[in-house]
Amino acid sequence: MPKVLIHPATYDNVLPAVRRAFELFPLDLRGKKVLIKPNVLRASKPEEGIVTHPAVLQAVVAQVEAMAPAEIVVGDNPGLMGYGANERCFTETGLMAAAKGYYRNIGDDSRQVDFNPQYMPRVSLSRAVLDADVIISLPKFKTHGLTVLTGAIKNSYGLLPGAQKAKLHKAAGSPRRFQQVVVEVFNLRVPDLFIMDAVVGMEGNGPASPDLRDIGLILAADNAVAMDTVVAHMMGCVPDQLPFLQKAREMGLGDCDLAAIELEGALRRVLDFKLPPMEGAPRPGQEVVQQLLHSKTVLRPKADPALCTACGTCVDQCPVGALRMVDDLPVVDPDLCILCFCCQEICPEKAMVVA
Repeated sequence: MPKVLIHPATYDNVLPAVRRAFELFPLDLRGKKVLIKPNVLRASKPEEGIVTHPAVLQAVVAQVEAMAPAEIVVGDNPGLMGYGANERCFTETGLMAAAKGYYRNIGDDSRQVDFNPQYMPRVSLSRAVLDADVIISLPKFKTHGLTVLTGAIKNSYGLLPGAQKAKLHKAAGSPRRFQQVVVEVFNLRVPDLFIMDAVVGMEGNGPASPDLRDIGLILAADNAVAMDTVVAHMMGCVPDQLPFLQKAREMGLGDCDLAAIELEGALRRVLDFKLPPMEGAPRPGQEVVQQLLHSKTVLRPKADPALCTACGTCVDQCPVGALRMVDDLPVVDPDLCILCFCCQEICPEKAMVVA
């Protein structure tokens, strides 16, 4: 039976929770190559809650160091593309310092691997991922406009370097198919341990929302489906109604039945937790999720004039060229838009909203 640790924590006192995670899910790291992968969506300040907090990364690095691995690599492939983007994202978030000299740009070296030809016959995977004996994934407790929540499974999407992620968004073509793609990517190399930053979570229009919630927890598991099932319950979702969890279960990656998961710690729902925006009034249970998934076929990203600075990042990063600047404001072409919401994820001012 898979286990999930639910441990109280603050950013000033993360180490006890991290140590308990390694006690509950022991790993033999002596002489091994270890990749530690935080969630680094884009350049942002730690207090914005967009990325794994540097205090969590620092505690994990310290714990791994004490276990005498042969090599430690800290890395991710952020959503922002372009020269120096990885280094800038790690530096501005504080994760570069927290990596204690183990940071590596894992997007610099990749290798082609077979993928699901329904989307793409082959994809590039960071060589650091393929070379690692052990992968420790550090997801963030957040919502996501396409997958409802982004957790242990979705964090592995960052194992793909460069423009690969955008190409797969385009190949998926719809929010529901994108959820299938996320699981296919996760299955390329399933991490060995998941330690989630749920000290401060994100609700609403994630994964780059200004709406943060103090949750005060570190979650840990060695099974991603179990962890995301617990997160779904905390957010007020019905796990087996989330397409990515359905897909993961079908692929034999885990069970999203809470009764089949052993919990260490108290599982409590976050009261009045806001799911990503949807049309109409929210309703409890799976109806909320189904309404949300349906709404993504009609909603489009739109720039808030009060927040937009006309920096053009969204235009540059759109995988299908569906955005153009009109009077210093990005405007979406609904005929080209594939509803990937990359523009909303990448916008440094949180100006792109779903409307």
